[in-house]
Amino acid sequence: MESFDLKRYAHLGDAVYEVFIRENVIFKTKSLNNMHKNTTAFVCADFQAKIAEIIFENFLNDEEKEIFRRARNLPLTVNKRNKPDIHRYATALECITGYFYLNNKQKLDKMFEIVKENMNI
Repeated sequence: MESFDLKRYAHLGDAVYEVFIRENVIFKTKSLNNMHKNTTAFVCADFQAKIAEIIFENFLNDEEKEIFRRARNLPLTVNKRNKPDIHRYATALECITGYFYLNNKQKLDKMFEIVKENMNI
C-alpha cells in the first residue's frame, strides 16, 4: 500500500467521520449553537487523537495497526494550533475510518461505537 492510497483513505475517512459525528450530534442536541459546539469538539484533532489511541490499543488487528502506523507517519501540513503528534494521530484515525468504510463496514460500525462511548453530550 503506497502513501498515496493512505492519503485517499484519510481524505474519505475525514468525511465519513464528520458525517458520523454530525448524525449523532443532531439527535442529542437541541440548539443550533450547541450542535456546532459539539460537532467541532468531536471533530477536532485533540478528540480524534484521543480516540485514535484507544482504537489502536484495543481494537485493531496487526494488519490494521500497520495501516494506522503508516498513516500516522505521512508527510502532513500541520495547523499552527495543533501539535504534530496530535495531528498525526487524528490523520491515522481518518485513514483507518476510510479503510473500514471501503473494506469492512461492520468493523467501522464497531469502531464508531467506541467513538460514541467517548462522546459526552
